[in-house]
Amino acid sequence: MASRLKRERMLSLILLVMSSLLACSGQLMQKQAVHWWAARPELQQAGLLRRLLNPWLIAGIGALGCGMLCWLGVLHTVPLSLAYPMLSLNFVLVAIAARWLFGERLSWRYLGGLVLIMAGIVVLGAEW
Repeated sequence: MASRLKRERMLSLILLVMSSLLACSGQLMQKQAVHWWAARPELQQAGLLRRLLNPWLIAGIGALGCGMLCWLGVLHTVPLSLAYPMLSLNFVLVAIAARWLFGERLSWRYLGGLVLIMAGIVVLGAEW
């Protein structure tokens, strides 16, 4: 019985991490899609369908969809009040990736906020 519970928790944790990583990847791909549009002046006057046929946008939507499926797996075994705050990790991951991939500026105040978010995740995760 205890090993079954342990396996369920491990699977839930894996699904939660996968959900978070896929959601963050989807957000970053959407940002890249905007860069892709900006680099192609011919698309400025293109129709909506042609603009939506952006490989970055399609991949981003796919990642978000897969992340949602993982999230549904999490919700199957973890109370929403415990699982949802863990998605705060997305703020941290996206900010770090945006800095690394797009050169976005992160102020010291912003970095301090990210540290506080991580502390909150640790405190709430201790209940799990």
